Amino acid sequence: MDPALSRALERVADGLAEMGAGNPGPYAACWADSTDVTLFGARGPIEKGHHAVTRTVERVGSRFGNGRLVPRYEVVEHSGDLAYTVGTEEGTVRVDGGEPRPMAIRVTHVYRRIEGDWWLVHRHADLPPPDQRDG
Repeated sequence: MDPALSRALERVADGLAEMGAGNPGPYAACWADSTDVTLFGARGPIEKGHHAVTRTVERVGSRFGNGRLVPRYEVVEHSGDLAYTVGTEEGTVRVDGGEPRPMAIRVTHVYRRIEGDWWLVHRHADLPPPDQRDG
């Protein structure tokens, strides 16, 4: 794997750990400073542009506390200056000061290489529905 992409994945993992603890700043810092970054949030927010995306990340992350979110990747791929990950974010967090509760979110991230470093440019997340297959 590209060493710069490995570093970006570590930054995102560290940022998500902080997000679960109620400190969204490090995860917000993983986003490209661009007008075309997008966020399709797990609970409905859709944002475009660096300011709107990071503002929403900061608002959502400020609701968490005393927890940790850990990314688990099923797929990590890159070609040229684009990369993506597919997987989950899992952990136990407090939301709005409530009791600790488990959280599992399906997540796809898209990264762009800009001047040698990889930055988030898209996030699509949702809450996994029950498996509806027969059997």
